[in-house]
Amino acid sequence: MTWITSLDDLHSHYGTPSTPAVVKVTPHLTPSYRAFLDRSRFCILSTVGPEGTDGSPRGDQGPVVSVLDPRTLALPDWKGNERIDSLRNILRDGRVSLIFLIPGSTTAIRINGTARLTADPDLCRTFTRDDKHPRTVIVIQIAEVYSQCARALQRSALWTSGDQSEGLPSVGTMLAEASDGTIDGGEYDRERATRAHLGWW
Repeated sequence: MTWITSLDDLHSHYGTPSTPAVVKVTPHLTPSYRAFLDRSRFCILSTVGPEGTDGSPRGDQGPVVSVLDPRTLALPDWKGNERIDSLRNILRDGRVSLIFLIPGSTTAIRINGTARLTADPDLCRTFTRDDKHPRTVIVIQIAEVYSQCARALQRSALWTSGDQSEGLPSVGTMLAEASDGTIDGGEYDRERATRAHLGWW
């Protein structure tokens, strides 16, 4: 296999970006980008740290982020598995990227910027769900925002190919394999069915 190892070599395999691909990038939310974020209940947060990179799905009942101003977003950190990989990374290297998706739309919005963490009680309370609130909020300073080419979502038929989950291994099966059987996968799945309902804990 021949590897691409230089920028010159890489550029020789690709053409010049089109004008729309360049001018769509802005350092702040335009009204249209803001409208998309106001409707998006799911995003993927990417961070980087000394141990490597991390991609974390984030979701909410309403907008997954709150727009504080055209250059600033707030992303609540709801209770999860307590790994806090993304949060540790942000403390050590504030660079973040986010991709926002909306079911049915072949548009994705991408945001790159820097993030900080806060446990400010007033800000945390703005995300109250069922009398619960996040322990911290990720505040993101936007460096660039732009729409993503639709081809990936079109090729995958992500929103039009129906439910493809039949026959997938359960989380319990995955854990049993990863732990060489020290975790009882069946028991985990039975317990998970009662605790994995939508809730804010």
